[in-house]
Amino acid sequence: MTPPQLLYAGSYAAADQPGIYAFTFDAATGRLAGQGSWAGIAHPSFLAIHPHRPWLFAVSETSTAEDGVAGAVWALRRRPGPAILEPINHQASGGDSPCHLAVDATGRWLLVANYGTGSVGLLPIAADGALGPAADLVQHHGRGPHPVRQAGPHAHSATFAPDGRFVLVADLGLDAVLVYALDPVAGRLQPQTQVPTRPGAGPRHLAFHPGGRHVYVANELDNTLAVYAYDAARGALQEQQVVATLPPAATASTVADIHLSAAGNRVYVSNRGHDSIAVFDVAANGQLERGSFLPCGGRWPRNFAIAPGGQFLLVANQHSDALAVLPLGDSGSTLGAPRARAVIPGVACVQFAGAA
Repeated sequence: MTPPQLLYAGSYAAADQPGIYAFTFDAATGRLAGQGSWAGIAHPSFLAIHPHRPWLFAVSETSTAEDGVAGAVWALRRRPGPAILEPINHQASGGDSPCHLAVDATGRWLLVANYGTGSVGLLPIAADGALGPAADLVQHHGRGPHPVRQAGPHAHSATFAPDGRFVLVADLGLDAVLVYALDPVAGRLQPQTQVPTRPGAGPRHLAFHPGGRHVYVANELDNTLAVYAYDAARGALQEQQVVATLPPAATASTVADIHLSAAGNRVYVSNRGHDSIAVFDVAANGQLERGSFLPCGGRWPRNFAIAPGGQFLLVANQHSDALAVLPLGDSGSTLGAPRARAVIPGVACVQFAGAA
């Protein structure tokens, strides 16, 4: 039986309002129990959990033009017992509107994607959980065909490959997935290759298959999901399949998040506007089969997470100001009506942090 889990939710709250919320989650019943909230960060819209230590990292998704200050990344300490977060420190993200974080498997490096200025920072994590200034910052250049959304580069996510040798960056503005070789000693990102998507696709997030031989890229602007074969030795991608994340008669919508089941036999994608979760079966060769489009339990499903144990999907429905708990049925191929909801104004992200 899966023990009760601790989870955190981030939001678009102002700095003087609660922006990060803590809950315990019953993996058997889907029950959520609030454990407190924390203010002090402007727009902590994306969170990342350290893999080995009780530390949490949060973006401050601000921009020079709109907020008068560029983006930042915060490090916080998670105290045992009642969920208490204590700030450790914060550092500049190296650009505007940071929107995604990832920690490597060793727990020594943090990636931050700066959407507004199209750059990716690599920050060291010290032995006490503090973040150091960016050891490297790579700036993207160029544009895509969309006159508004692709007028310049927009790094939307940065993801470590399973073996930690490469970093894959989905840049919505460039219609490309950029691959960098990681030097973990010097703290450097060396350009490896740039893989174009279809024009106007707008790659946003990506996920590796648990087997490591395929990468799934969620394309925000054209509402598609692309399957790539992944060569771990070279960090190379080869497109194999592209499917729609929406049914044929769907109205205007944009893709947001993507996750695979622990077994790798299902892939899930959130559709904002259509307000659904697209569910696809994954064949033995990595290809996608039998898509279905299921209600997300609210409006504007931005980020979501599969609960440990695989019985529930938790969806951050931003425009509903609520985190919804949806039961997964039929071995993960269906979604039931919300089993629980938690009110969180402007909720944008949910991350599990291990046993409570």
